[in-house]
Amino acid sequence: MSFVDTWRRHDFGAVAARILAKTPSDVRRALSRPRGSLDLEDFAALLSPAASARLEEMAQLSHRYTLERFGRTMRLYAPLYLSNACANVCTYCGFSAHNRIKRKVLSDPEILAEAGVLRSHGFGSVLLVTGETGRVGREYLSSSLRLLRPHFAGLWMEVQPMAEEDYAALAEEGLSTVLVYQETYDAAAYARHHLSGPKADMQFRLATPDRLGRAGMKRIGLGALFGLSDWRADAWFTGLHLRHVETAYWRSRTSVSFPRLRPHEGDEIPVTLFGERDLVQAACAFRLLSTETELSLSTRESSRFRDRAVRLGFTSMSAGSRTNPGGYSVEPESLEQFAVDDSRSPAQMAAFLRSVGYEPVWKDWDRTYDGFGGSPGAPAAQGALAS
Repeated sequence: MSFVDTWRRHDFGAVAARILAKTPSDVRRALSRPRGSLDLEDFAALLSPAASARLEEMAQLSHRYTLERFGRTMRLYAPLYLSNACANVCTYCGFSAHNRIKRKVLSDPEILAEAGVLRSHGFGSVLLVTGETGRVGREYLSSSLRLLRPHFAGLWMEVQPMAEEDYAALAEEGLSTVLVYQETYDAAAYARHHLSGPKADMQFRLATPDRLGRAGMKRIGLGALFGLSDWRADAWFTGLHLRHVETAYWRSRTSVSFPRLRPHEGDEIPVTLFGERDLVQAACAFRLLSTETELSLSTRESSRFRDRAVRLGFTSMSAGSRTNPGGYSVEPESLEQFAVDDSRSPAQMAAFLRSVGYEPVWKDWDRTYDGFGGSPGAPAAQGALAS
């Protein structure tokens, strides 16, 4: 059964109402469950207003479970934006096709220049990001992966949803991780915010993790863009999606991200309240639901918040991010997809982590696992990046 079939069985409004109806006793029961045994009703209780009074207890459990599974480590990563060209009209994104901005698709030399900056900071993995357009389809992405494969141990991607055979072909080029955020699981809100373009097809996007799982992707990333609809219900549906992926595609690792709406090019839109305390509650609830999934926090959040969030169950954080194509070296002033809040350099972020007893991890995957020999940063690779 695909996740689309599962999603259709649940009404978004009814889920939101069920979460609001959870009681302190429901929360107490969820918190008393043995590690790894929570069900989706327990998850609903932990997302409910009734759980806010137990947030400290949730945070302590989340911290403990994360240390037991991942240790005192934090993987650091940065996005490399290949393009801001996009065929979609979305109300909340600076890359939206209706915004009159300069569009850019990086050339091979520009990609290597950007990669050279990231390698100089120590990153062993790179997250490739694009807008959704045929200009950066499978052929362009395959070429980009081949170009970057000698320089990075991990190649990740956050691009438009693709066909299963496309994902399988990109995996052959070294792609190991794909992040695909549903934005919102609320069909009405989805239609309000995705006005035209391929992204308007909500069900095709919903089925993307299934296609990734069938293609054998090694890690599948999920998430909602909190602020588009009721955050508690969107978090619950993300948990439902996570359980589906963990069960159906158990060979793949999973991750969950917690992006919040940030300032962007274009008109402002009404935002559903999702504050820092809400983000903490959501993250801790996910850690208690799944002790294996990786939890990620981006530079959308402030340095003050991220410093405190280190101990809440997160296992990866972006650092030194630029959200525009060419933002590291080629064209630093081009339009960002959204505004970054934590502007610390990767070195500053790593120093902070060490100061609180955590080990910054720049690489947690080796290309030999994927059948590719050599090691990133070898003299030939460094020479190509410097040229």
